[in-house]
Amino acid sequence: DAVRQGTQDGVDVVLVDTAGRLQNKAGLMDELGKITRVLSRTAPVSEVLLVLDATTGQNGLTQARVFAEVAGVTGIVLTKLDGTAKGGIVVAVQRELGVPVKLVGLGEGPDDLAPFDPEVFVDGLLGG
Repeated sequence: DAVRQGTQDGVDVVLVDTAGRLQNKAGLMDELGKITRVLSRTAPVSEVLLVLDATTGQNGLTQARVFAEVAGVTGIVLTKLDGTAKGGIVVAVQRELGVPVKLVGLGEGPDDLAPFDPEVFVDGLLGG
């Protein structure tokens, strides 16, 4: 309904938040696949962003593989970089999926999303 309404209203972007999906919950992942299929019948899906928590370890790679298979991930958003987490798993995820890291979350507010800067990220990983 949201995509139809957005198309009617002439908006450029309709954001669909499917938060709370766990890759090991088959029912939820099936539902995500269905959401993707239904949306693509209504309008072209131009971007599918996987939101990864920077505190996620190796499980992040498994999560990314499953989400990419089900939803066709086109980019990554790495959140919670405002704490002590460094988000190193995103390097493996980016290599595995071959998609760019687009945004980083540096807080909880809407203005706390920033474009991904590889140099700043690597400096943070290496403690520079």
